[in-house]
Amino acid sequence: MASKGEYHDNFQDASVRAALSRPAQTRLFDRADWLAPLHAAAFEDQPLQLLQLRQPMGEIWLPLVQENAGKLKALANWYSFRWSPLFYALEDPAFRLPLLRDAAVALRSRARAVTFSPLAESDAQQMRTAFTAAGWQVDVEQCDENHILHVNGRSFEEYWVQRPGKLRSTVKRKGKSGAVTLRILDHFDEAAWADYQTVYARSWKPEEGSPDFLKTIARIEGAHGALRLGLAYIDGTCVAAQFWTCEHGEALIHKLAYDERHAKASAGTLLTHALFRHVIDEDKVDLVDYGTGSDAYKRDWMEAVRPRFRLTAMRPFHPANWPEMIRSSLGRALAPLVRRADNV
Repeated sequence: MASKGEYHDNFQDASVRAALSRPAQTRLFDRADWLAPLHAAAFEDQPLQLLQLRQPMGEIWLPLVQENAGKLKALANWYSFRWSPLFYALEDPAFRLPLLRDAAVALRSRARAVTFSPLAESDAQQMRTAFTAAGWQVDVEQCDENHILHVNGRSFEEYWVQRPGKLRSTVKRKGKSGAVTLRILDHFDEAAWADYQTVYARSWKPEEGSPDFLKTIARIEGAHGALRLGLAYIDGTCVAAQFWTCEHGEALIHKLAYDERHAKASAGTLLTHALFRHVIDEDKVDLVDYGTGSDAYKRDWMEAVRPRFRLTAMRPFHPANWPEMIRSSLGRALAPLVRRADNV
């Protein structure tokens, strides 16, 4: 019989620090170093519900927050490239599904509905199987997409010659002028980060949700040598900035911005070019991940797109879920008719 699990309301407990530590979790978005600042910055009014379930074969952890009465959701937002169920002290991957099923059973006493996103396809499929087996009604839908580059052992020059001609021409033409000076830092620097924030404030981007959160992550990752902060200057003034991280053969592109007053200099394009060269030739990454979103400019740099999914699980016999379940069922039933009408 599955355990009811234990719920943590902070990231300070010794068991949390061990299971979600840097050595235990190789991906940035799975660690307490990411999750704790994210909760503080974006979910301050939504209590942490960090489920820990121990079984003989290992542990599963689900970082969740209380959305409202009876409803939980994944501790993730637009900063998160993905959310995943987390495993600790698990030697055999074959036990992932049984642990997920046990966690799904445990959640039935805590919530009437749970939403998870953004999920990789493999996680969405496995969680659908586990939650369905545990008696939940499960809906899965694509909610976003993720642009990536598989380097496949190429050098930067081998990669670059395959980019669109217009992009290569821009880099050659604008780089030849020498007007733009570039820096790439692998450690946190207060003055450099101030330049990053100044550029972001002047960019086309909307107001940043939490600059302090990004600064915290930059400090942490910089201390471990995983930060790649790119800055572009014209006459000593920072006009473009990009915040990347790089570890375990993967480079993640978190945020980029440029000062629109200097758009004609293409400093942002030159900076992206330099950062791709750095992570491919110097860091020797296998994958570059441009995060979520369907921005057209990503297609010039990346070569593949992965879907991201939202999974909603509802307890079918809970009356508060019935209106939403009916709407969902109607939506699925009417979808073919809508598509047919659109094609007429």
